Amino acid sequence: MSICPVEKNKDYFIEINDIGNDGEGIGKIDEFTVFVKNVLPGEKVKVKIIKVKKHFAYGKALEILTPSKSRIEPLCQVAKRCGGCTLQHLKYSAQIDFKTKKVYDALTRIGKFNNPDVKKCIGMENPYNYRNKAQYPVGEYKDGLRIGFYVGHSHEIIDNNNCIIQHRANRKIIEIIRNFIQTENISAYNEETGNGLIRHVMTRIGFYTDEILVCIVINGKSLPKAKKLIENLGQIEGLKGIVLNINTKKTNVILGKKNIVIWGRDYVTDYIGDVKFNISIHSFYQVNPVQTKVLYETALNYAGLNGNENVLDLYCGIGTISLFLAQKAKMVIGVEIVPQAIEDAKKNAQINNIQNAEFICGASEEVVPEIYKKGFKADVIVVDPPRKGCDIEVINTILKMKPKKVVYVSCDPATLSRDLKILCEDSYTISKIQPVDQFCFSTHVETVVLMSRVEGK
Repeated sequence: MSICPVEKNKDYFIEINDIGNDGEGIGKIDEFTVFVKNVLPGEKVKVKIIKVKKHFAYGKALEILTPSKSRIEPLCQVAKRCGGCTLQHLKYSAQIDFKTKKVYDALTRIGKFNNPDVKKCIGMENPYNYRNKAQYPVGEYKDGLRIGFYVGHSHEIIDNNNCIIQHRANRKIIEIIRNFIQTENISAYNEETGNGLIRHVMTRIGFYTDEILVCIVINGKSLPKAKKLIENLGQIEGLKGIVLNINTKKTNVILGKKNIVIWGRDYVTDYIGDVKFNISIHSFYQVNPVQTKVLYETALNYAGLNGNENVLDLYCGIGTISLFLAQKAKMVIGVEIVPQAIEDAKKNAQINNIQNAEFICGASEEVVPEIYKKGFKADVIVVDPPRKGCDIEVINTILKMKPKKVVYVSCDPATLSRDLKILCEDSYTISKIQPVDQFCFSTHVETVVLMSRVEGK
């Protein structure tokens, strides 16, 4: 039995050679893996081992002896502790290189593809203040009220009113709500006891319409002095609605099922290209509208539609990709398991006067085999699954249906590579691979892949 080469609370020197899924640096001591936060590949670091597992350990950087040329000082003062932006200390150009390599490595290691032609990740010209959705937990601590974000891998709130990736309007919104809570002596929620009223503040913002929706998540049935809050928030330009979301369960789930509109309406509108969308508190909608347009335009381009195709859009959400594709397809059928999302998709088709899109509520792994048995065949299938990837029944039915093209939009290179391996073992070959940076300063990357059916299969 091999002896572990590191001990807890001891210091070691280590060279970092990679970045992990959570943004941590990865190095080795006698081939034993050590994860270290806030360090970068190429850096030589003095670390203290803080936790030892069977096959790896966690270390804390004590001193960076040889800094990376790609290292920068984070703009955000709480970046090192916040669980949101894990790569703020890495130059943005280097983040793009890292994400390109991440997709390439997954395809070669998991998918077993030989030297896949991964295009350089498409980044943003301005990677700041890009998010159209914010979720601020609210809590009371010994040092006072905190409204901000969670420390990585915890539920401790870091007070933050100036997040560099959130829309600038949130600064004024949080300032007003903070002042309201303190002035009117409104209690903040305590996760441990289940007591306190205000749990979260959530915002949705239309980047192209400048419309704003504010949601206060409460542990109760009403908000005291609500008229005062409405009056104060009324000074926010573009405000379209204020909603109370009722969540009285002792749970980590942010939103409850019941909404009460206390002013205005319960949605904002926004556009992707020429397609208009109504976006509510519960709607799934990509958080980076600039890059979403890039992502969907890439998917549409890969689909190569000429107006004669039947398209199947799986895991369609509120119909964002479906309606984008419907502009150039004969017919699009979207499939989604969440009933509210399907209702939103139908409404979005209606407000855009798109009549060649239909939506089916159900699990893709159940709906797709069923419509195939009834004789439906798609010329193009687009999939945009959650992080876990496609269900095997979906993949098997795609192989049976034999569409000419499959466009796979993925938020996880690992499950993408797993699924592509199965599809390409049978009937398909990869034609194009394009990563897109939807989540700047994080390790996450979206990828669009075009697969074409091999002739005769």
